[in-house]
Amino acid sequence: MRLLRPLLGIHVTPAVAQVPHRSLLYLSGSQASEFLNGVLATSVPSPSVGPFFSTFLHAQGRVLYDVFVYNKKNPKGQDGYFIEYDPRPSEAPPILPFLKRYILRSKVKIEDVSNEYDVWAAWGSERESNWETERHWNPARSGVVEPVWPPDEPWPWGTEEMELRDRRAVGMGKRMIVRKGERPAEASTHDLGNSDAYTYHRILHGVPEGTVDIPPMQAFPMESDLDVMGGCKTFAIYLFDKNLTVDFRKGCYVGQELTVRTYHTGAVRKRILPVKIEYAKATSGTPPSPPHHSDIKAVVLNSSASTNKPRPRGTGKLLSTCNDIALALLRLEHVEGAERGDLVLQVDAAGDENQQRWTLKPWWPEWWPQSLSNRTTK
Repeated sequence: MRLLRPLLGIHVTPAVAQVPHRSLLYLSGSQASEFLNGVLATSVPSPSVGPFFSTFLHAQGRVLYDVFVYNKKNPKGQDGYFIEYDPRPSEAPPILPFLKRYILRSKVKIEDVSNEYDVWAAWGSERESNWETERHWNPARSGVVEPVWPPDEPWPWGTEEMELRDRRAVGMGKRMIVRKGERPAEASTHDLGNSDAYTYHRILHGVPEGTVDIPPMQAFPMESDLDVMGGCKTFAIYLFDKNLTVDFRKGCYVGQELTVRTYHTGAVRKRILPVKIEYAKATSGTPPSPPHHSDIKAVVLNSSASTNKPRPRGTGKLLSTCNDIALALLRLEHVEGAERGDLVLQVDAAGDENQQRWTLKPWWPEWWPQSLSNRTTK
């Protein structure tokens, strides 16, 4: 049995919204593809084929930035890429000097274009879903699971410039780079939402994004679901060109050693999942939400002896919240215990004299691979 999305009273209509907390760099030059291939956790085809989702890793294998990369040739006709990232202050080094450190003699140019463009997302219409295909997965014994795209699909993220099919989860729609002061064409046919509408949409689909959900210098890519979302495809089948060349393993890149070790010999014991927030006290009006990065503790119920009951060791972390739902980094054994009814997941307000408390009910998004949602962690 797997925990599925609770009934949240949502009527989905086609919507478009500006994505919050995103900035853009533009990288181009005769060696742009080769340069990105050396620093990203995903393989970058040369010449460019299309946009994709990826991540920059620290040398110790922790995430620095989760990024979207959009293709856009420069005026000389050379490969160029917009790199979309979360610019909020964090423990990670600023991304522009970080990338310039690796340029050396590479024939590339990088500039900040955040003042020229915004990032938008559109979802919910047939236009944004008619390219979706049934998901297939490549699982490893460690618990790492990566998507495998069908052989008749030449590039899963699309091929349009400055536009990307968001394949992190089924139903996410697409992302677009739009000049500041303008709106995408979908604004005339979709409901215009605010940034909270987008946040609610991605939480519903179990998609972590940015520094709140994937804390730089702290988060591991697999625990942050980057493998499932196709952002760390070191070992999955990846289709590169019209000849359907496949690459099963990527060569050297920053953070490779620990990522490889986890894939082969490690064990993924935590995952980010969506949760429904329930306020423990009866209240009128809209109840408060716990602050992000609050500790989540597992409280074992019916403490009578049972060899199969989970141990309430460790804690989880609450991540992005929006209204009555959130994302949370949880131990898989605690998720399984909650599914069986052996425990409840709670957040207590630190230092609150009234003992404010929230209960969290996790669920597995319907699109997730069965090998994860039915997995038993020892």
